[in-house]
Amino acid sequence: MHERMKTMSCTDSKVEQMFQILLDPDEKDADKKQKAAQNLIVLAREEAGAEKIFQSDGVRLLTRLLDTAKADLMLAALRTLVGLCAGHRSRTAAVLAELEAPRLSAVLGVEHEQVSLAACNLLHVMFDSLKEGLQKDFRGKEDAVVPDSSKDLKVLIKHLLELLVLEGASAHGRDNALNLLIKVVPRKSSKETNNSLSLWVIDQGLKKVLEVGSTVCGAPGSLPVTENSRMSASVLLSKLYDDLKCDAERENFHRLCKDYVRSWFEGHELAGKLRAVQAVSCLLQGPSDAGNGVLELEGMMDSVLSLCASVCEAHQLVAVEALIHAADKAKRASFITANGVSLLKEIYKHSERDSIRIRALVGLCKLGSAGGTDFSMKQFAEGSTMKLAKQCRKWLCNEAMDAGTRRWAVEGLAYLTFDADVKEEFVEDKAAMQAMFHLVRSEDRSVLYAVASTLVNCTNSYDHEEPDPQMLELAKYAKQHVPEQHPKDKPDFVKRRVRKLLTAGVVSALACIVKSENPALTDSCRELISRVFLALVEEAEDRGGVVAQGGGKALIPLSLEGTEVGQTKAAQALAKITITSNPELAFPGERIYEVVRPLVSLLHLQRTGLENFEGLMALTNLAGISERLRQKILKEKAVPMIEGYMFEEHELIRLAATECMCNMAMSKEVQELFLAEGSDRLKLMVLYSGEEDEKLRRAASGTLAMLTALHPAICKRIPQVTVHWLEILQALLLSPSVELQHRGAVVVMNMVAAEREVAEQLMASETLEILSVLAKDDQDKPRVAQAAKASLAQAVAYGLIQPNPGQA
Repeated sequence: MHERMKTMSCTDSKVEQMFQILLDPDEKDADKKQKAAQNLIVLAREEAGAEKIFQSDGVRLLTRLLDTAKADLMLAALRTLVGLCAGHRSRTAAVLAELEAPRLSAVLGVEHEQVSLAACNLLHVMFDSLKEGLQKDFRGKEDAVVPDSSKDLKVLIKHLLELLVLEGASAHGRDNALNLLIKVVPRKSSKETNNSLSLWVIDQGLKKVLEVGSTVCGAPGSLPVTENSRMSASVLLSKLYDDLKCDAERENFHRLCKDYVRSWFEGHELAGKLRAVQAVSCLLQGPSDAGNGVLELEGMMDSVLSLCASVCEAHQLVAVEALIHAADKAKRASFITANGVSLLKEIYKHSERDSIRIRALVGLCKLGSAGGTDFSMKQFAEGSTMKLAKQCRKWLCNEAMDAGTRRWAVEGLAYLTFDADVKEEFVEDKAAMQAMFHLVRSEDRSVLYAVASTLVNCTNSYDHEEPDPQMLELAKYAKQHVPEQHPKDKPDFVKRRVRKLLTAGVVSALACIVKSENPALTDSCRELISRVFLALVEEAEDRGGVVAQGGGKALIPLSLEGTEVGQTKAAQALAKITITSNPELAFPGERIYEVVRPLVSLLHLQRTGLENFEGLMALTNLAGISERLRQKILKEKAVPMIEGYMFEEHELIRLAATECMCNMAMSKEVQELFLAEGSDRLKLMVLYSGEEDEKLRRAASGTLAMLTALHPAICKRIPQVTVHWLEILQALLLSPSVELQHRGAVVVMNMVAAEREVAEQLMASETLEILSVLAKDDQDKPRVAQAAKASLAQAVAYGLIQPNPGQA
C-alpha cells in the first residue's frame, strides 16, 4: 500500500509539474513546453491518466491554457480534453460546465486552422459521449452524477448555429461547424424513431444555414466562407430534409425556405436578388424538392435569366450556376433550352473570364445531355457535344486555372459522357484522365460527385434494363419514342474503356475519394463509386490489379454504409474478388473478417440470383480457410440462408449453397445440426449424392465423407433417412469419376467401421462385389483401393465375410 501511495503521489506531482511548465509565463524553453504538452495528451488517452488529470483540478487548468490564446498551448489543451471526454459521460458534462458552450464555440471560430479543427474534434467527442448517455441505461455512480444531457446537447447546437452567422468567425471555423452539425444532428439510421433534434434545428437554425449557403463571395458585408462552405450547407440541408418523417414536417421546411428566399428577393434590390438566387442554387444542390419549390416563386426564373445577361461578372457567375442547377428537371430543362441556350452561347463566346465561360459551357453540356444515353434524342446539332467535350478536356488539363474553376470542366464531362463518342475520346486522352484524378486529391471536395458520375458513364455501370421485344414492337406501332443504344456502348467497347481507365490509375483515385472523411462524400456519391468498382472487377484478370492498388480495402467501408444499392454493388465487387483471388492475400490480416458481413448481405432474398450465387461462392472460399472465419460466418447468421438456397431450383445456386455447406460442415456447430433429431439435412445430403449433376454429387458426398468420419451416429442414421441409400452409395462406387469413387469408398468405410448391423446390410448387397473389385485396383486408384480394403478387413473382423484364401 505504501508503494502504491508513493507511485500515485508521483503521478499527481507529474501532472502538477506539467501544468506548471505550461502555465509559467517565464518558461522560455520551447522543447520543455512541447514535451509537457505531449505528456499530458498521452496521459489523457488512458482511462487512469484521464481520471488523474480530472481529479487534479485539470479541467480548470486546461481552461487557463485555452485562455492563453497561444496556438500550441490551445492545441495541447484541446487534445487533452478529448482524452478526458472520450466515452465518459459524467466527465464530459463536468468539462462542459467548466468550459461553457460560448467559449467552445469561440475557439471553434478562431482564425488558426489547426486549433479550429482540434476544437471541432473535441466537440464531436463531447456530442458522442452525451448522445450515448441518452441511449444507455446507466447504473451506479454514473447515473447519480449526470443529469439529463439533452439540454446540454441543445445548448451546444444552439451555439454552433449562432457561429454560422457570426461575422467575427473564421471561414474554416464556419465549415467545421457545418461538418459537425452534419455528423451529429440527423439520425444515424431510419430505425431510430426520434427525429426531434432535426426538427429543433430546422426551426431554430434553418435560416442561419441558408445565410451561409446564400453568401455571395466577394460581396460587400458578406460572411467569410471557403469554397467548400456552400457545398457543406447543401449537404446539411439535404440531411435535415431526409430526416423528416411526414408531409407536415416537409411543408414546414418548404415554407421556411420560401420565406427566407422571399425576404431577400423582395425589397432588397439587386444585392438581395443575388442572395436569393444563390440560396436557390444551394437548395437545388441539396434538398432539390425544396429548391424546385422556391424556383417556382413568381419572377424567380426570369430574374435568373436576366442576371445571366448582366454586365457585372460576379452577377453572371451566380446566375449561370443557378441556371445549371435549375436544369435538373426535364420540364425546366426544355424551358431553358427554349429561352436560355442562346444566352449561354453568348456568354460562352464573348465573356472574357474563363470562370464564367466554363460555367456557361457546363450549362450547355447539361442541356445537351437531356436525352441521357438515348442515341436518338440529340439536343444539339451533330458534333456540337464533341466540341463542348473537347473544350472541357482542354480546361481540365489547364493547370494555370484554379481547382475551383477546373471542377466545372469535370461537371461538364459528367453530363457529356452520356454520349458514347465523348466517352471514347475521353479515355483516349490520358492527360485529361490524369488531371481529373489529380483534382480528386485537391482541397476542393465538391468535385467528387462529378468525377464519380463521369466514371459511371464511362464504365456504363448505371442501371439499364433490356426492354421486352414485344413492348418495343407495340411502342413502334403506336408511334411512341423508343430509346436507342449507341453502337459504341456495346460490351466490347465498354471492356476496352475499363482497361484504359485501370491503366490510367482509376483505382487509386477512387480509394483516395473513399478515404476522405468529407461531407461531399454523400451516400449517393458512395453508390456511384461502388458501381464503378463493380464494373472494374467484372473481368477476372483485372481483379488482381484492383486489389493491388487498394481497391479491396476501399470496398469494405462502401459495403457497410451508404444507400442499399451502393452497399449491394460494393458487396458484389468484394464477392467477385474473393471468388477468383486468394482471400488471405486480397484482404490481409484482420481485414478478411470484415468481408464476411457484406458477403452474407448478398444472401438476402431481395437480392438477385447472380448476387446470391456470387455471395455463396465467396463464402465457400472463406469457409475453407479457417475455423475462426467459419465462426464469423455462423455469427452473422448465414447458415439458415445457405440451407435455404440448397433447395433453390436454379442448379448453380443450389450447387454453390451445397459446396458452401460442405466447407461449413467442418465446424462443430454445423455438424450438430446434422445430428439433430427430426431434421432432413442428412437426408438432403444423401439424396444430392445421387443427383445427375457431378459437381453437386461431389459436394454432397464430400460432406457425407467428412460427417461419417467424425460422427459414428450419422453412419447409423444414413440407412434410416431414405430407402435409396444403398443405390446411391453403389452409384458413387461405380462412378467413372475417381473423386466420386473415393468419396463413396470413404463413406462405406466409415459406415462399416461404425456398427456391425450397418456393415451387415452393406455386405449382404452388391456392395461387397464392388468393393472386392475396387480393392484390387491398386495401380490406377490407390486411395479408392485403400478405403475398399479397409472396409473388407473390418467386415472380416466382424465375421461377416471370410478372407480370400489367396490373400495373406
